[in-house]
Amino acid sequence: MSLAFMPADGLFAGVFSVLPTPFGPTGEVDHESLQRVVDLFIGAGINGVTALGVTSEVARLTERERGRVLETVLQHVNGRVPVVAGASADGLRTCLQYTRHAREAGAAAVMISPPRMPKINSDAVVRHFSEVASANDIPIVVQDYPPISGFAMEPALLVRLAREIPGARTIKLEDPPTPFKISRILELTAREGALDVRIFGGLGGVFLLEELMAGAAGAMTGFAFPELLVAIVRHFRNGRVDEAADLFYSTVALMRFEFQESIGMAIRKEALARRGAIAHAGIRAPGGQLDRTTREALDRVMKWAEAQSAARRVRL
Repeated sequence: MSLAFMPADGLFAGVFSVLPTPFGPTGEVDHESLQRVVDLFIGAGINGVTALGVTSEVARLTERERGRVLETVLQHVNGRVPVVAGASADGLRTCLQYTRHAREAGAAAVMISPPRMPKINSDAVVRHFSEVASANDIPIVVQDYPPISGFAMEPALLVRLAREIPGARTIKLEDPPTPFKISRILELTAREGALDVRIFGGLGGVFLLEELMAGAAGAMTGFAFPELLVAIVRHFRNGRVDEAADLFYSTVALMRFEFQESIGMAIRKEALARRGAIAHAGIRAPGGQLDRTTREALDRVMKWAEAQSAARRVRL
């Protein structure tokens, strides 16, 4: 796989879409639908994709399925954009195995969160990332998502990781309030002189505008309408902050609806099915399923968003 789109410094920016893992009616991984999602997202102008993330339902995949999903993504992307592969694991040996496989398969970077362990502390987190970086020459995206890792990384710890591990200078920040934390991290890195850290917002994009205003490099998140994230970031980077804000405020209704705890992934898949990207919107147990009321509410918010989009095209 060509890594022509990978920055020389291993740092990324823009919009990286976290890919869902489509399943068929009987629960098997639907690789053809996964390929269509990749095409939809790349066609939307995203800067990269992330496979095997939390919202990829990675915890519900077998080891073999996990490997095949990554191979499908890398083969179908075929160098068009960088691919980040999730490699988090509670055990260091397993994390090293996931990271090595991602590097050998052609991923541009791996995404890793702190391991879950009793009484974890900052030194243990630094050791974990140091061991991974020492064993594998591949950039690391540090995922700061306390609900999954069980550990909230303070800004000083994230800066320490960036300082001590040059390959771990990209952060996927999902510990709200994210704009406030981004500001604190960048204030600390400014004191380090040449320490260049890139921060991606996550959380479905619901704080994207404020994260960009605080200095974020972009968004790395799942969202069924990535072209909207791309346009928001593009407007902002080109100095059209008012246009970015107008689009964000009219998009956040979709983001908010999709980002519902326990059923958000089901909503995202339903939206992607309606967009023709996946054949079946099911998720694996014990994930929540959609009821009639939620489907009707999704109908309404999607129709409203489409009307807003049409109105913007008329104004242009």
